[in-house]
This record gives sequence, structure tokens and C-alpha cells, in this order.
Amino acid sequence: MTATDQAREAPIARPTTRGRVVVGIDGSPGSLEALRYAAAVAAWKGWTLHLVGAWHIVYPMSPYGIECGELIAAARETATTAVRDAEKLVLGDDVAVEVRRSIEEGPAAKILVDTSKGDDLLVVGSRGLGGFSSLLLGSVSQACVHHAHCPVLVVRSTTEEAAS
Repeated sequence: MTATDQAREAPIARPTTRGRVVVGIDGSPGSLEALRYAAAVAAWKGWTLHLVGAWHIVYPMSPYGIECGELIAAARETATTAVRDAEKLVLGDDVAVEVRRSIEEGPAAKILVDTSKGDDLLVVGSRGLGGFSSLLLGSVSQACVHHAHCPVLVVRSTTEEAAS
């Protein structure tokens, strides 16, 4: 047997890696469907599931000092609640994968693109809570497709398909 024959018969050593799938959550039907897909991929691959919620407010311009503390707290709490409720609704109490959660301040597209660095997959819904229901892709999913640092899976909600 030659060295070439031995090399062909030798098992291929695959490095064991601990991957991560990230999913954007805003509470929309699309993000819930994206979470279902992301959880299935994470369970199949043995990866960590990272749920990301983003909140962003546009600060009012005024010559007077306006206290935005309550507004900021409410926006952060809304994002936190959306992630927590989505996790409970989709994953339930018996989760078979490691789950991480993060709530970040900033535009959702920027947060998801930045978070995608070093990830193995980014999953987003096709449309979130925006007002243009006739669009095939929302602005966040489109930005992720074009700028993410890893492969992106865009999931269309079955409830959106039924409404179209």
C-alpha cells in the first residue's frame, strides 16, 4: 500500500468547534419564526444560540434640557421584554441548547452586523415591525444580507405569507 493509498483511507480529522448562531428579536412574527429556525440549527449543530434585541431612540433636539432617562429605560425594557417573551414562547422551559441573550443600544441593523463578527450564522426575519408590509425584505434584513460577517439566513414568517 502506497502513502497515497493510506492517505485516502485515513479518516479525516475535523476540528471540534463550538459555533454560535445569532438571531435578531424584535417581537414581530418574522423574528419569532427566525428564532424557531435559529434554535433548530443550534440544536442540530450543537452551537450556542444568541438572542439579540436592539433598542434605539432618536433624541429630540431642543435648546432646553430634556430628561430622557425614562424614555431610555422604557426603550431598553421593551427590547428586554421582547427577547424574554420570544424565548419563552418559542423555546419554552425545556431548552436543549446553550442560550445567550444581549440587549444592545443602537440601530438594529448595525447591532446585528457588529454582533455577527466571529459567528457562524446570523438569522433574521424578513420583515420586522416596520410599516412597509409590501416589501419582501425589510431594511434590517437587507442590511444584514449585505454587510454581515457570516452567512445570513432570512426567514419569512408563515403569518406574513398568509396575510400577503
